[in-house]
Amino acid sequence: MSEDKGPKGTSRRGFLAGAAGLAAGSAAPRALADNVKNLPPNVPDWTRALGDGVAVRTYGNPSKHEKHVARRDVSWLTATPESSVSFTPLHQLDGIITPSGLCFERHHSGIAEIDPQDYRLMLHGLVNKPLMLTLADLKRFPRTNKIYFLECAANSGMEWRGAQLNGCQYTHGMVHCVEYTGVPLKVLLEEAGLKTNAKWIMAEGGDAAAMNRSIPLAKALDDCLVAYRMNGEMLRPEQGYPARLVVPGWEGNIWVKWLRRLKVGDQPWETREETAKYTDLLANGKARKHTFVMDAKSVITSPSPQAPLQQKGFTVISGLAWSGRGKVKRVDVSLDGGKNWRSARIDGLVLDKACVRFYFEIDWKGEPLLLQSRAIDESGYAQPTKDDLRKIRGVNSIYHNNGIQTWHLKPDGEVENVEVG
Repeated sequence: MSEDKGPKGTSRRGFLAGAAGLAAGSAAPRALADNVKNLPPNVPDWTRALGDGVAVRTYGNPSKHEKHVARRDVSWLTATPESSVSFTPLHQLDGIITPSGLCFERHHSGIAEIDPQDYRLMLHGLVNKPLMLTLADLKRFPRTNKIYFLECAANSGMEWRGAQLNGCQYTHGMVHCVEYTGVPLKVLLEEAGLKTNAKWIMAEGGDAAAMNRSIPLAKALDDCLVAYRMNGEMLRPEQGYPARLVVPGWEGNIWVKWLRRLKVGDQPWETREETAKYTDLLANGKARKHTFVMDAKSVITSPSPQAPLQQKGFTVISGLAWSGRGKVKRVDVSLDGGKNWRSARIDGLVLDKACVRFYFEIDWKGEPLLLQSRAIDESGYAQPTKDDLRKIRGVNSIYHNNGIQTWHLKPDGEVENVEVG
């Protein structure tokens, strides 16, 4: 078996040898030196007493030592918290599945608290048999389990005019990737029976905003779900409990939460959320409308501004990539601001319209680096630079910014959000 080598000849064998030398030599980092007193033969306190029994915790929670791993908001981003955003702590996660309690959330009128016994889903309009479904009814239909990413169209929206927010939680944290369980929307539409002139669907939420969006019928019949479970358990209230729409690969605003109504029509409804909002203002004053697909995108999550490097030597660069056009085929990493690129290692599942986890190992000697990643999907689309994106789109937009992110890794291990020419 050949060794897994990084760009500077770093190998697993070399890493192990270096780690052994670090533990024995004077180059040990201060944190390790300070903890020597707690290593064997020391007997720590937690071995001297019984822990809590199984009945004490009816719903499991993370360790108290991980309480810093949390969603965070930006108070000035919206007028009120009821219409605000919380960001996934991407820099503190690994793999592709986002824990339910850390998933990005976006609300227009706060979290709707819906009694599942009172829940109803209406399906009407250009159908042969209008339906009024309870949650129990939904659970009786054939179900499927699918892993998809969800990204807000405004993710990275503050970066159009230059580097703004110093942390990937804030620049890229309006995204999560989970497993959904639910009914294919196609099954419900077939149950109702579509009239020959049916072309669009309007999805409406049960929150105070009655948030609604138009969706082409072709997409609804392709891969959309009415989901009621997420990562195995029922949806969290902030994720649309008891049922939401899942629209794989398309902007998150269309994934209507607390889903109460699906109306079939022959044209889009031109709602507030697809005219005044969620359109892309171009440099010439015209706006792009119905820009549903989230293009290929990636970000290095570690090292990053909220995850600086603590020591030199063997270093694992880690990140996420995703594409609304299908599977991510390849992720490249650059250490010099895009002058040279090397293919990263994608580890784990590679699924349609789902995140992938990538790694790239280096031997960091303390030199300054300009870290970048770019995703290439199975359609051949490659993630553009921010400058190339601005040449086409200008800087007036908020939505659909999938430009390549640059982190400046400094000799002291600190990381800053920057842009390169």
